[in-house]
Amino acid sequence: MPIRLRSTRPADGPRGRSGRGARSGRRRTRSLALAAVAAVLAVPLVTVPSKAAHALPRTGFEAADGSRWTGPAEESHLLAAVDRHSDQVSVDRIGTTRQGRPLRLVRIGGGRTPALTALLVCSQHGDEPAGREACLATIRDLAYATDRATRAFLSRTEILVLPTANPDGLAAGTRGNADGLDINRDHITLRTAEARALAAVIRDRRPDVIDDLHEYGATPPYYDKDLYVLWPRTLNADDRVHEESERLAERHVRPAALEAGFSSGRYGVWTDPVTGGPLKQTAGDGQERILRNTAAVKHAIGLLVESRADALSEAERADPALGQRRRVKSQRVALRAVFAYADEERDRIRSATARSREAGFTDRSPVYLGGADNHAAEPGEILVDPPCGYRLTADGYAGVRDELALHGVTSRPDGDGVYVPLRQPARKLIPLLLDRRATYHLTNGQADTAC
Repeated sequence: MPIRLRSTRPADGPRGRSGRGARSGRRRTRSLALAAVAAVLAVPLVTVPSKAAHALPRTGFEAADGSRWTGPAEESHLLAAVDRHSDQVSVDRIGTTRQGRPLRLVRIGGGRTPALTALLVCSQHGDEPAGREACLATIRDLAYATDRATRAFLSRTEILVLPTANPDGLAAGTRGNADGLDINRDHITLRTAEARALAAVIRDRRPDVIDDLHEYGATPPYYDKDLYVLWPRTLNADDRVHEESERLAERHVRPAALEAGFSSGRYGVWTDPVTGGPLKQTAGDGQERILRNTAAVKHAIGLLVESRADALSEAERADPALGQRRRVKSQRVALRAVFAYADEERDRIRSATARSREAGFTDRSPVYLGGADNHAAEPGEILVDPPCGYRLTADGYAGVRDELALHGVTSRPDGDGVYVPLRQPARKLIPLLLDRRATYHLTNGQADTAC
């Protein structure tokens, strides 16, 4: 029996539509969207159906009934199997870690042009493995699906998966990579091989949705939900991208988690266990170097998902496999909600991301060097009248040329150096990279204010 994801669209529907005909149209749209992912929704959350168990490759996690995580060799075997099995699947090596481990990108579907593209980034932190397991199982389920609805979904949707975003950290059981660096704090400066590989994927594939899968440690009773979610809080997100990101988190993923029996909340917000009201904000700021924020600055609908890694009960403490299965199950519920959202709202999504990219050519709005949607920027953090561009010396450009290219920033020769105009899709990213006042800037560019 498939899990049914209740639609969370308001009763009055989209702006400008009302009445019985509109409601009937919305019901048909929702039914088609959910049918398109019915096969994925029907797959059990940890193990494959018994009749298909011998036909489908399994993760090491599934084979051990959740008592251990999938090993690197088992991952390689699974990805090779799905690559051989389906002409809708390709597996490419997009980079190599410092310790020589491969960074692999799996592409599934996307037969039609233009297809909506969703990117899953799994376990950037090596000691947070549940998202990786959910991604590996989802790759297998999509690759082996034979029903018409799922194949139709994949014909109009390109699913990109980075199943192990931090292989060295996974091997060591550490949050950071082999250099001890937090990959999820490196999406501006791009010092790590892992972040550089991901930046190239975002530049080249231009995903419409980016889902970043993590885990967290609970602080009962104030911060202990089964699944937390958050959208990009950066003030540099295009309004349409911000709206859709919050919509995905609050009106699709959280309701799906609740319907599946999981508690859910906003990441970084402690709540009163009696009233349920917010007590304090502990995380979830607007730093652009965090992937969910970088995603929005690069015009994608962004989502952070965090499953609870701590044991929930004495039973889970006595048998860790129970808790590990619960962690993976909650991540898989969230993934399915993302897929349903991508199919149901594809026109809204593509409109938001396309208009966000186009805005860089005409936008004259401020650029923010700080602040978030829940924390106002200080006056000194606001470029009220941003420059026309930044001039870089030849030496300055040589030091950041690769990073600018990975970010998709274009420039042109300017005397002995180069000129980086703001009038391009990366408009709100460029000051974060080149303005001396930006917290994580790459180099000190000379602001050109003579527009």
